[in-house]
This record gives sequence, structure tokens and C-alpha cells, in this order.
Amino acid sequence: MTTATQLKREDLWSLEQYSEKRADFRQQVLAHKKNRNVMLGDHVLLMFEDLQTIHYQIQEMLRIEKVFESAGIQDELDAYNPLIPDGENWKCTMLIQYQDVEERKAKLQELKDIESLIWVQAEGCDKIFAIADEDMDRANDDKTSAVHFMRFQFDPESLSAAKGGANVSIGCDHIAYSKQLVLSPNVLQSLIGDFA
Repeated sequence: MTTATQLKREDLWSLEQYSEKRADFRQQVLAHKKNRNVMLGDHVLLMFEDLQTIHYQIQEMLRIEKVFESAGIQDELDAYNPLIPDGENWKCTMLIQYQDVEERKAKLQELKDIESLIWVQAEGCDKIFAIADEDMDRANDDKTSAVHFMRFQFDPESLSAAKGGANVSIGCDHIAYSKQLVLSPNVLQSLIGDFA
């Protein structure tokens, strides 16, 4: 279906084909995502992307926007392909979630710069801090955004440790949102697949 780290036009289904496959594909992707979502505390959700999640995202965008022209399809590929891990990193979408609108507004001010203070750490190795929003700034001088795109670039030592079975923790060093947890075996196994 795909090359190692990028989707091409020939990997995608036409709108008609996708309408036939969508229900089954959606169920596959939802099951797949269960082992790729990490709740860090009560308000930060990290959704780790890969070839399958991005394939689904592109197909959904093409469907919603009724895109069938090659230029439009290429635009979607260009927008989403950078979110696919390349074998030495993990990539994720971070959502900061507060139900109450006023509380969310206040917290996005309080949590300014949180996107640069999220980290992963293989046991015995240094923390790897997220590289956030490489495509565009999503924060400003007053507040952070509720959505960020992040890359965790593994050094050789951390990569080797994670592949070799070391526990991997994930956390946040923001003074207003200090959190840490060890990734569950199911999540870690799914994410280790991104190094293939």
C-alpha cells in the first residue's frame, strides 16, 4: 500500500472506492488508535500518528471536501505526510482539553510554552523534549494553542534502549502541569513499530 514513511496518490482510494471501504477502514483505524493515544493527566491528550492514522485523515479530508482533482489531492498529501514518523522519531497531535470555555481560555494562558516541555524518556537515557509546530507557530505571547503537532526525535542511545525493551516514560515539565507516566506495554509496542 505505501512506501516506508510517505503516502502517495496511488496509495489513496478514489472517493467512490472510499465510500465502499470507509466503514471497515474506520473500525480498523479506531481500534489501531486505542494503542496510540496517551492521556497525560486529565487535560492533555497525545495522539501518536503513523501511516495508518494519516491515511485515514487524508481520506476523510478528501471525502469531506469532495476533492478528486490531482492538485487538491497532492495538497492534502503535502499537508499530512510530514506527520508520519520516519523511523527515528515519534510524531503526535497534542490536544489541551478543558470542557468549560472560560476555564480553557484561562488555562491556555497559564500553560503558555507547554508544547516545548513535553518529553519522552527511555529508561537510563536523557529526556527527549518535543519539537513543536514545525509547520507554523500556534502560540503567541499571551497563550498557547489547544492543538499542537509535535516530533520526538530519538538519539541513537534512546532508540536502541526503546527497541531493546526499556520502559519509556512520557511527561510534562511545565510548572502548572507537572505530569509523568510510564507508557503501557500495548502503547509502547505500537509506538516501537514506528521505528521499523
